[in-house]
Amino acid sequence: MRQFVLDTSVIASWCFKDETDRYSDAVLELLLANEGLIPSLCPYEIVNVLLVAERRKRLTNADSVQFINLLESLPIRVDPQPSDHMMNELLALGRRYKLSAYDSAYLALAMREGLPLATRDDALKKAAKKCGVEHVT
Repeated sequence: MRQFVLDTSVIASWCFKDETDRYSDAVLELLLANEGLIPSLCPYEIVNVLLVAERRKRLTNADSVQFINLLESLPIRVDPQPSDHMMNELLALGRRYKLSAYDSAYLALAMREGLPLATRDDALKKAAKKCGVEHVT
């Protein structure tokens, strides 16, 4: 494997000791030798996770900055294709598999690029399987 789609459920788990698990650790290990691809909405999702965690006193401002610096040091690339002209596809995927628009974006990216998907989200895993998208294990 050279590249795979990485979703927020995995990335965010790296930030919280009580949310990490063997799967998340294995994906991080895999990422060190490969490249993660994320849709353009992922940075917004990550920042939102950090802001909510700060408001709930789970993280300090310094923790958030440190986590962003870590992410920026990893081989994660933002998909250059904007998702705005994929709205019909995202809508169709969301309806068919009962996914959020955000999860539909990860699935659409994996499908378009023919890449496996790393996710901890059960609904997204099931939808990916139905679409023939391999799950990173």
